[in-house]
Amino acid sequence: MGAIIMGHADNHGLILPPKLAPIQVVIIPIYKNIDQIGALSDTALKIKAGLEASGISVKYDDRDNNKPGWKFADYELKGVPVRLAIGPRDLENKTIEVARRDNLTKETIPIDKVYEYTTKLLVDIQSNIYQKALNFRKENTFYVDKWDDFLKILDNQGGFIMAHWDGTVETEEKIKEETKATIRCIPFDSPEESGKCVYSGKPSKRRVLFARSY
Repeated sequence: MGAIIMGHADNHGLILPPKLAPIQVVIIPIYKNIDQIGALSDTALKIKAGLEASGISVKYDDRDNNKPGWKFADYELKGVPVRLAIGPRDLENKTIEVARRDNLTKETIPIDKVYEYTTKLLVDIQSNIYQKALNFRKENTFYVDKWDDFLKILDNQGGFIMAHWDGTVETEEKIKEETKATIRCIPFDSPEESGKCVYSGKPSKRRVLFARSY
């Protein structure tokens, strides 16, 4: 959970990958008076049933103790991947508003397209979240061979540093004492590569990943 929050969340709250989200789609009715809720609920519940038949987890939030705007913010905070909003005008136009949590965009589509559209949208959101995190990791990973460069990157840029390490606990502890950076992991896909330890200058067979905790 910590990795999900750190890797994907923004200033609006959580951003949950659709494959892990307990609620993948929330449907929120927008109405001014109680007379409008009946027709909205009939349509919303049909949409809910259709999406659930496709294996999508859906919540229909027709609570009358909170306004739609409050609900929008609440589900953004909770990271629900897709929000569907429907009001009386939508019923007249046979449309529905679709909002995606990952990039906070929204658009209006025909109601009869909502099943196919939402299914594809969840796949797209999953892919977009993953690619965004992968790009961030690549852009903030630096390959370093000199101790001075190691220090400059830690102090001025932060991020992840791939550097050679001589394999001793003593060197790891000295690096931690001087920089507060520690070895986060030895990547599975890190190839064997002859080099010299960035700190001690002793022989090293592969790079490891250093970073500071914040």
